[in-house]
Amino acid sequence: MSTRDRLVESTRELLRERGYTGTSPKAIQQRADAGQGSMYHHFAGKQDLALAAIERNNEEMTAVAERELSAPGTPYERIEAWLRREREILRGCPMGVLAQDPEIVGSDDLRSPVAGHFEWLRGRLRDVLAEGDLDVRLADTLMAVLQGGYVLARAANDTRPFEDAIEGAVGLLERAAAG
Repeated sequence: MSTRDRLVESTRELLRERGYTGTSPKAIQQRADAGQGSMYHHFAGKQDLALAAIERNNEEMTAVAERELSAPGTPYERIEAWLRREREILRGCPMGVLAQDPEIVGSDDLRSPVAGHFEWLRGRLRDVLAEGDLDVRLADTLMAVLQGGYVLARAANDTRPFEDAIEGAVGLLERAAAG
């Protein structure tokens, strides 16, 4: 992995663990095993590096969701697979934790790719729901249940609330699909 990639990956991990304020350039450099000169060779500063990390989250999460939502099967089956896919539940959603960070949402540059990811996902879910002649407003419900499930699980330090939330969402989707 290149030094640039190590810096981006380290920043992604630290933003998820500590938030923007708790992610210092020194911590990034230590985790990436990179010197200060390397960091500033590739990035103008912490915000530039954080933006690259957030954009990488966006790219990876979009690719995973697109793969699941475009797979063969009915709209119900594809959304169910997306809901039930394996996740690092107790770490929180890589984009959801960023949406809760006051420093990130307070910066238009950093907030924009987070908002863009959720807007893309909302639209993609609406498209899949429409394919199945299902109420497209379920997209917002499913996203809220997913993000809320992360919050409940993290608060309890237990994956069960997330798993229960997902099962409830699948039940709603199943009833909607059954007509």
